[in-house]
Amino acid sequence: MIGGLLFSFWRFAEIVTLIPTLGMLAYFVHQFESQNLLTPNSVLVLFIVSVLAAAWAIVTVFRRKSTRDSAIFVSLIDLAFVGAFIAGVYELRYIANANCTNFSADSHFSITVNNDGVSGTSPFRLNTDKNCAMLKASFAFGIMNCIFFAITSFLLLFMHRKRDDRNVEVKETYRRRSHDSRRGHSRSGSGHHRRSHDSRRQYYV
Repeated sequence: MIGGLLFSFWRFAEIVTLIPTLGMLAYFVHQFESQNLLTPNSVLVLFIVSVLAAAWAIVTVFRRKSTRDSAIFVSLIDLAFVGAFIAGVYELRYIANANCTNFSADSHFSITVNNDGVSGTSPFRLNTDKNCAMLKASFAFGIMNCIFFAITSFLLLFMHRKRDDRNVEVKETYRRRSHDSRRGHSRSGSGHHRRSHDSRRQYYV
């Protein structure tokens, strides 16, 4: 029960982080295609992995029964996605040290004093490179999903082991009960045979 709840929680975390990753990387793919340019591997690899991982996460979270029944298979696929996300993050590694935000000082600023108070313009300005910020966010989400899919893979192995232990316990209980039942039948059969033999012996005497 706890394993299933934890699995659902981490699956939803994967979906929540993969959807914005898809949107941001799809923007770059569209920009390159609109200019008749090939999408760089640094964007394309992580985009393809994110599409497949999002579809896989959605299917497995809504088909929980079949996911539990084939926990080993789903765990192996999750582990494969861990490797795929590592490859995607590696391709986009150059963005890790990029500085997407900087401050600039404006030499022209003004201060106005009136009846409503003091107003003016700040000499400092925050500049953010949107493309750089989106790539850096996608890079961060890729690292997060490496961790998330590793967690769900180990959770599925744990759930499979628990289920096997439960099945072994049920089989042992069933075997014990059937053995006790056969022993009880054999005792009652031997007692009936003994009584019939005694009555037959008394009749001949």
